[in-house]
Amino acid sequence: MKALPQISEAEFEVMKVIWKHAPISTNEITDKLTQTTKWSPKTIQTLIKRLVTKGALSYEKQSRVFVYTPLIDEKEYIGQESHSFLERYYDGDITAMLSAYIEDDKLSESEIDILHSLLLRKAKTRRD
Repeated sequence: MKALPQISEAEFEVMKVIWKHAPISTNEITDKLTQTTKWSPKTIQTLIKRLVTKGALSYEKQSRVFVYTPLIDEKEYIGQESHSFLERYYDGDITAMLSAYIEDDKLSESEIDILHSLLLRKAKTRRD
């Protein structure tokens, strides 16, 4: 797997909007983020510029408007971050992580059912 750029939590919030709505203009990104954050438009523009510099976004100028498209895949990025989290906090042991979540009641019954279903499906495909 190729190394993906390191992005901050604030940059990740910008990326979530772009992943969901791409291609998307600066004004549209700003409109969406000012509804859910207390960031100023200038702060949002700075975060967008950082993401372009880091290689997470590309842009195209259409008339007088900049339109952004992600250069990194959302699922790939989240997978990388999940792996990093698992390595950092649980020494790569997913069983320890799930045990901690279950014992601390951090997983709902619905989430446990979904995980159970996923594990059963994976076990079945390995047997086939």
